[in-house]
Amino acid sequence: MSEQPPLAAPCGIAGGASDAAIPAMPPEAPLAMPVQDFRAPPRGGPARQMNSIRVWAARLLAFGGTAAIAAMGFRQMLATFGAEPTLMQIAFLVLFVPTFAWVGFSFCATVAGFLAPRLTTPDDSGTARLAVVMPIYHEDAAASISLLVALAREIAAEGMAERTEIFVLSDSRDASIAVQESQALAAARALSPLPIWYRRRADNEDRKSGNIAEFLRRWGGRFDQLVVLDADSVMTGQTIRELSARMSADPAIGLIQTMPMLVGGETILARQTQFAGRVYGPMIARGVSAWSGDTGNYWGHNAIIRTEAFAQACGLPRLPGRPPFGGTILSHDFVEAAALCRAGWKVRLDHDLRGSYEGCPPTLMDMAARERRWAQGNLQHVRLLGMNGMRGISRVHFVIGMMGFLMSPIWLALILVGLALSATVLLSTPEYFPNAYQLFPEWPVFDSRRMLLLFTIAMALLLLPKFIATFRAWARPLARNSGGRVRIFASAIFETVLSALIAPVQMLVQTRQIAEILRGRDSGWNPQIRAGHVPGWGLVLRHHWSHALLGVVTLVVLWQFSPPQLIWLSPILAGLILSPLTARLSASAVLGRWTRMRGLLVTPEERDPPAILIEATAIARALPAPLSGREALLRLGRDPQVLQNHLGALPPSEGELPTALALLRVTAGAKIDHARSQSEALDYLDPAETDALVSDRALLSRWSALPA
Repeated sequence: MSEQPPLAAPCGIAGGASDAAIPAMPPEAPLAMPVQDFRAPPRGGPARQMNSIRVWAARLLAFGGTAAIAAMGFRQMLATFGAEPTLMQIAFLVLFVPTFAWVGFSFCATVAGFLAPRLTTPDDSGTARLAVVMPIYHEDAAASISLLVALAREIAAEGMAERTEIFVLSDSRDASIAVQESQALAAARALSPLPIWYRRRADNEDRKSGNIAEFLRRWGGRFDQLVVLDADSVMTGQTIRELSARMSADPAIGLIQTMPMLVGGETILARQTQFAGRVYGPMIARGVSAWSGDTGNYWGHNAIIRTEAFAQACGLPRLPGRPPFGGTILSHDFVEAAALCRAGWKVRLDHDLRGSYEGCPPTLMDMAARERRWAQGNLQHVRLLGMNGMRGISRVHFVIGMMGFLMSPIWLALILVGLALSATVLLSTPEYFPNAYQLFPEWPVFDSRRMLLLFTIAMALLLLPKFIATFRAWARPLARNSGGRVRIFASAIFETVLSALIAPVQMLVQTRQIAEILRGRDSGWNPQIRAGHVPGWGLVLRHHWSHALLGVVTLVVLWQFSPPQLIWLSPILAGLILSPLTARLSASAVLGRWTRMRGLLVTPEERDPPAILIEATAIARALPAPLSGREALLRLGRDPQVLQNHLGALPPSEGELPTALALLRVTAGAKIDHARSQSEALDYLDPAETDALVSDRALLSRWSALPA
């Protein structure tokens, strides 16, 4: 890298300067980040290195084992139908094989984790200059920024304060939220031993990936390494020091991803998700690390990035055409990992680091809203599979991401074809002598015992990884720190039952999402829900009445015509029929506390919360409490200190504005000039003009001069 400017002195108490004297952002240090042409070969980057024999053995176990399971399933199912299957049976076979293979892959990939390498951290932490960035979009500012203050204190304790800076990169477009962000920033700066900078973009071009890219193009030259966090995620100072040391020790590493532990769950669903992530997640991560090797994946946060490599390889283009398959690349993280790998950089999942945390969605409806955007982003990847120079394992990551959503319609189609097959058998009379001159009858072929064997194998492959992980936890402090062996086993059973109830609903929801995407419906960009509440019965029934009705109708039909099939379909039917109740109760924090009191779904981080999370909670209480939308704006005009804090978060000059933004400021100014009070001016302004008001020093000066 070229010679870089010195890092700014710590702000607030450590810097010895008043908040009013601190600019919103440090001096710019531009870094070239060209937009990539994925049809052309990559430029720059280190020479590609072969993966070790250990990695190839893990791949053979994961993918070779999956292929063997799929072939076995195909042969056994074909034998079930006989030598001359019908058209409907062929359709069932075509749907069954990928479903069976998907279940087999989850098992084989987990077993491959036993080949994961042992990772170490060098003693020398290096001297790399580090930026910690947190992109936010309509978040609880106090909750997010308090995590950064707690992290700043830990980074300082690790001896990295002189080479680390923290950035809050806001894409919020709500004026009242922007005011809350500026107030939280001002208070946080006084508490942090590291500089905390703040930038709110004038537009949301290319969403989160565009936010990071603009930051790098303007300030990336100041830093060697970049740590990316989500608005509800954090890593300990020790983990960041270890990541930085590992990256500094190997100049070919472009990105190291950690395995975040889910924390803070209060509802049944959130606690179930975080228990599964804590007990099963590390073993799954070991498997992914083992077969990925140095061609790993990126999950968009809780990772460290080599700034130069990312800027060189990851300037994302817009896909031609309209959304949902064109426009901004939504699941940009997968694409950025693939772009780094095709340029020769190593991308690694370091599964051994435990000081990495994030929150989880509190309700089924919040989870569905989040997955809608993920589904669209993953399906976009079908247009990038032909990327020039793309590594084979990067394509595998893309395909796994897509199949994670496509398996829902495949599973649904498999069930429907199976029901149709049963109906055909029940409603038709077999023709034993199709030929008039035939001496011996042709008996219908259907081997129910073989079918039972396949079902048993599928269930074993599905459940074995969970129980292997649970028994593995018995041999480690994880079981003791989660309440003991009996409670962790009971929790695994509880989690499995709840997952079985939720799975059919997710199948139908994701199938509908895929259908919406194929019809051309864009997901939009809605704020993520971090803290949920129990939805009312009306809302629950609007979302799940069709699922319950489908379950009841199927139950009645099978009870009437084919009761034995209820044995196979009872988990699915129970999940559908109970979906309104499951959606409502799984969102209950009261039941979440009840399970915690009974020792169910308990994780070590719940029994002994990490120090950084405890400190962040205390810091959040010291930051300004969030106000309602209009009250936040009125306080901005009435309280000189609030106004001063907000002005301190604005850039000194934005240069020439786009025409649309310039016109908004003109119309906002005209309305302010005709208002008789601050409140009346707010009545005149629409949301876009109100956003223009809180983004412009001159408009704020004219508006705040009006009577309150």
